[in-house]
Amino acid sequence: MLSAGLLSVLLSAPALANASAQPTKSKPVTASAPKQAKVAKKATVSSANAKRFAPARSVAAAPMRASFGQKAGLHATSDPLDLRSSVALVIDQDTREVLLRKNDQAVLPIASLTKLMTGLVISEAQLPMSEMITITQDDVDTEKGSSSRLAVGSVLSRGDLLHLALMSSENRASHALGRTFPGGLDVFVSRMNARAKALGMKDTRYVEPTGLSSNNQSSAHDLATLVGAAYKEPVLRELSTSPGREIAVGHRTLQYNNTNRLVKSPQWDIGLQKTGFINEAGQCLVMQAQVSGRKLIMVFLDSAGKLSRIADAERVRRWVEKSPSLSGSKHLALTDQLPS
Repeated sequence: MLSAGLLSVLLSAPALANASAQPTKSKPVTASAPKQAKVAKKATVSSANAKRFAPARSVAAAPMRASFGQKAGLHATSDPLDLRSSVALVIDQDTREVLLRKNDQAVLPIASLTKLMTGLVISEAQLPMSEMITITQDDVDTEKGSSSRLAVGSVLSRGDLLHLALMSSENRASHALGRTFPGGLDVFVSRMNARAKALGMKDTRYVEPTGLSSNNQSSAHDLATLVGAAYKEPVLRELSTSPGREIAVGHRTLQYNNTNRLVKSPQWDIGLQKTGFINEAGQCLVMQAQVSGRKLIMVFLDSAGKLSRIADAERVRRWVEKSPSLSGSKHLALTDQLPS
């Protein structure tokens, strides 16, 4: 009876959302909206087992949250490369030519892609990277309740915090960078928005430095601009593409790894990257990479599936490598160009 009751509960439990990091100018073809998932029937648990299984049933009752892109029907848009991302943009970094676009004007939550602007503001402020900063209760995530290995009271240098924010998408590290900025967190967020405005990022808004808030929003065009600006900062290139790093925190040594597995791939030459994920944003990825002799900026937003953003980047790379018109010094004769 016990095994049967347990199996019944497990079969009835809905999946939990995971909280926290292609040819050209073809017009999107609208496909039919995806069917809604069927709701599983509730299982009956005997009174003898009900109390024992109550905690599991309570947690499993949390509903799956659709992303903003899913709610807007963006996943119904088709594209030549059959991407899993509902938004995509691939441009030539030097010529600004658009190689591929998909729902690139949509404004969506950007999750931890936010940290790229956090890093840009910190880098341009030229604050001392050796200054020691203490993680406080203010840095604990109350937005999504995400965990962190940086316990309250941990002391790290500003440089290490920046490294963890860009490489491992560490939320407490990113928040501490904004909180300890001269003038405080409000001044830092204002600086983020002012920098976005100066770069011409008209679709972008920041409310905090981590990306945990779904109110941090942008478009693929704006994010491509941000990648181009961040690429000019050597420290951002180095830290965002670092495969891993051991960080001494008190009496412990913690191993952190890059959230983007492509930085370790010999098939890729990545100059800058950042991943992101919250339920409202889906899986997100931005990169600067050299493919077949061209410096490309890639933006993938609202991708469905844990590894789908990586798979989309691979699809684009193979497409560019196999297309003579896209490789080397031969550029597509496109009229659509992004602003400089």
